[in-house]
Amino acid sequence: MTTRAHDEGDGHNHSQPVTRDNERRIRFVFFFTAAYAAVQAAGGWISGSLALIADSGHMVSDAAALLLALIAYRVARRPADGMRTYGFHRVRVLAALANGASLLLLVAWIVWEAIRRLNQPVEVLAGPMLAVAIVGLLVNLAGAWILSKGRQGDGNLRGAMLHVIGDLLGSVGAVAAAIGIMLTGWTVLDPILSVLVAILVVRSAWTLVADSIRILLQAVPKGIDPRETERALSGLPELAEAGHFHAWTLTDETVVATVHVTPALGCDPLTLPALVADWLKARHDIDHVTVQVDPPGALWRGEEI
Repeated sequence: MTTRAHDEGDGHNHSQPVTRDNERRIRFVFFFTAAYAAVQAAGGWISGSLALIADSGHMVSDAAALLLALIAYRVARRPADGMRTYGFHRVRVLAALANGASLLLLVAWIVWEAIRRLNQPVEVLAGPMLAVAIVGLLVNLAGAWILSKGRQGDGNLRGAMLHVIGDLLGSVGAVAAAIGIMLTGWTVLDPILSVLVAILVVRSAWTLVADSIRILLQAVPKGIDPRETERALSGLPELAEAGHFHAWTLTDETVVATVHVTPALGCDPLTLPALVADWLKARHDIDHVTVQVDPPGALWRGEEI
């Protein structure tokens, strides 16, 4: 009975690189977001605009989320140790989950407040509202541009980007509401556009939450069918059988897999780990593969060795 393992690249080093450029971009956007959130809160309070107040709350949430993302980067940079052999990179996934969840909670608050204002309209000062909203639009455009130039495979960065895009949509809604109120006097436009912005944000936030949960539950990555992969591996001329295939996402970009195989008649078992790992890398872009070579017939008998 022979067991072999094969690791692509760095000799069983599971640690993942933390992108310092992404961290720098998020830090820059964090300071912009936190500063403007205070300005927007004051502008919303003075003008009586829900669109501004909602967007200000959104930006406060974003500032906290960006700060959480920065902390996650610092924690993730810590090297792996004897107990946490994969390092601390799942902290980034937790931060992305918290970002998405906080955004969903904020959307719920915006909708609740909008319904309340539809029933009890309040006066809105369209002039100050428009001025503050335009500044917010420019700030969010700058933040979105900065983050869009970062490494998009990073879920932490994607979470920050979604928050900024949500702010951008909120600013667009606030500008539109202010112009509409100035032209028509309909203050009801303010809560209506706030709800529309909230609906636009929900889908992106839910996607981020769902992807984070999928990683934490070690679900099979999208695009990989374990049974189909086993059948395809079994079809290789060097293999008699393949089974017990498992794959999961370690971090945002790294997929890990394990599989049991048995050699075909006359095939050298020592060649199988590299062969299988190369095949899985080419077929599914799996970065780290552990291959266990079992005696002939072991998989057919259903044994997990």
